[in-house]
Amino acid sequence: MANVCVITGGGSGMGLAAAKYMPKDKIIVISGRTLSKLEGAVEELKGLGYDAYAKTCDTSNRESVKELVAFASSLGEVKNVINSAGVSPAMKGTPEGILKINALGTVYINQEFSKVMKPGSVIVDVSSNSAYILPGFIIPKKAYPLAETNEELFVKKLAKRAGMAKGEYQRKGFAYSLSKNFVVWYAKKCAFEYGLKGIRVVSLSPGLIATDMGNLESKDGGMLIPFSAEERMGKPEELGYALATVADERNGYLAGVDVLCDGGSTYGMKEFKKKKKK
Repeated sequence: MANVCVITGGGSGMGLAAAKYMPKDKIIVISGRTLSKLEGAVEELKGLGYDAYAKTCDTSNRESVKELVAFASSLGEVKNVINSAGVSPAMKGTPEGILKINALGTVYINQEFSKVMKPGSVIVDVSSNSAYILPGFIIPKKAYPLAETNEELFVKKLAKRAGMAKGEYQRKGFAYSLSKNFVVWYAKKCAFEYGLKGIRVVSLSPGLIATDMGNLESKDGGMLIPFSAEERMGKPEELGYALATVADERNGYLAGVDVLCDGGSTYGMKEFKKKKKK
């Protein structure tokens, strides 16, 4: 039976870049909301020698995720899942929408794919270095378990906390940071829950990357660039390689942690370049 790699948010950016670093003996399934974008990415992958398929999916909808799981499973054994689907503050939407896509979407992907995955498989949840920005005392971590028991209350509590910020963009930015902090937490939780089944789970947190989404955020998120070690944005292919490496089955002891792949900007800001100005 063929091995299948599923990449959500795989139509462009780091998701598509990750697909190009996967072994060519695997079937690649890329998903996203826009079929035309996915079809273009599939043609690109096929041109590189991959056996690739497109499947639309709204990760904030559990039924849509179930359809993706069924499609991928019909092609072979799902061996790798890279969940890079998500939205940022500069994109259209509300704090509640950001939380549903980024946070609850991760819950749906992990829960539904873990039902069909076998020992030796891996799930990589993409977070963000924004997960590290908020001070710990204002992160409502006690509400995180509600994502599995009371989704409505989970979103309500986190959106209320995000409402502390002034301004629409700031509130969405707060919700984004909370959603990504949740992703880091949830990936760790799943690592210990699924580990006994032989399913490895890890998260990866990029910094500001020169993708369509990253460029939208560069106006406000660009303040982090001077704090990075090389004082630049990351490249999609750099993050694609990192994701593919983390998702590789041979990296079998990397579990229950977050891989912070942000050019050093988080710790540059916190310690090594604290006094550096934009």
